[in-house]
Amino acid sequence: MADKKRRDAGYDLMILIPVILLIGLGLVVVYSASSNLAEHRMGDSYFYLKKQAVFCAIGIGLMILARYIPCTLYAKLSYPLLLISGGLLVLLLVPGFGRRVGGACRWLSMGGISFQPSELAKFSLAVYVAYSMAKKGAKMASFSRGMLPHLMVACAFVFLILLQPDLGTAVIIGAWLMILLFLGGVRIFQLASLSLLFLPLLAWLILKADYRLNRWMAFLDPWEDPQGIGFHIIHSFLAFGSGGIFGVGLGNSKQKLFYLPEPHTDFALSIVGEELGLLGVGVIIVLFGMLIMRGIKVALSARDLYSSYLALGLTCLIGLQVIINMGVVVGLLPTKGLPLPLISYGGSSLVVTLISIGVLLNISSRR
Repeated sequence: MADKKRRDAGYDLMILIPVILLIGLGLVVVYSASSNLAEHRMGDSYFYLKKQAVFCAIGIGLMILARYIPCTLYAKLSYPLLLISGGLLVLLLVPGFGRRVGGACRWLSMGGISFQPSELAKFSLAVYVAYSMAKKGAKMASFSRGMLPHLMVACAFVFLILLQPDLGTAVIIGAWLMILLFLGGVRIFQLASLSLLFLPLLAWLILKADYRLNRWMAFLDPWEDPQGIGFHIIHSFLAFGSGGIFGVGLGNSKQKLFYLPEPHTDFALSIVGEELGLLGVGVIIVLFGMLIMRGIKVALSARDLYSSYLALGLTCLIGLQVIINMGVVVGLLPTKGLPLPLISYGGSSLVVTLISIGVLLNISSRR
């Protein structure tokens, strides 16, 4: 019995409690932010809430399953996961499979169910990079053995994601890979040189697409064109400003009434700021902070290098998405179509995030 307890420490409440609270808050936010939009589009104010509740049930079920799957199995499946993820990204380019929304083809639609392959791709990369870095060990300091193989795999995924197009996810993968390679032992000089090499490419990608350039201009000075390119971010500012410390009350947001685009997805935190005020936003920040800090602690105390890298990779992915989404809605970063994990509406993001949480719970139980 004592040996079994040493092998499995049960559920880590410092991970589980913030996650459950964030999911609950997310359901409330999704309904409040989307009810008017759902009534207008679908004739059912509960439409998005009901779908999000189904995603939550699926995600929690898979989280519990992932909690009991040994991490060694993910290591064995790292290459098949890469092939499946890459195949799904390629499938988006095949006419008849991808669903185009707002000029971007990011969703596979099969049997009435839509799925975003880039979410699975991020998880697959986390599994692969963790396995590969742990296997290489001290050889990570070598450019040909350490940086180059991981860079080639990530660039292949980034290229397919840019074809959708989805620059935001591509940037997240790039930034995330730099952090993981640094933690894995790649030399700072190599990472700095790579960053300088890719900055002109990033600038070119922004300049070649008018909508990306407009987002950048709106980030620099949204008030120059308040009725045009600066409209959305200005109304995000108005949402936070109207909310003050205590908010205008749950369900009383004005900015969700067709001012903010998709208020239940990218700008969900703006609605929280308006309805629940600084206190509501502060609670969400604290819960995410607890989750991320616990994820880092789990990684540092993992029983093997692979588990440590996997926990760090998954925690870093969640943390980067949180930071970028929050930075966007308060005007610290250019607008990107990225959801707030566990809060924003979206099945693919929610389900894959909960699977990642399940993996973290597994690693935590076997420290």
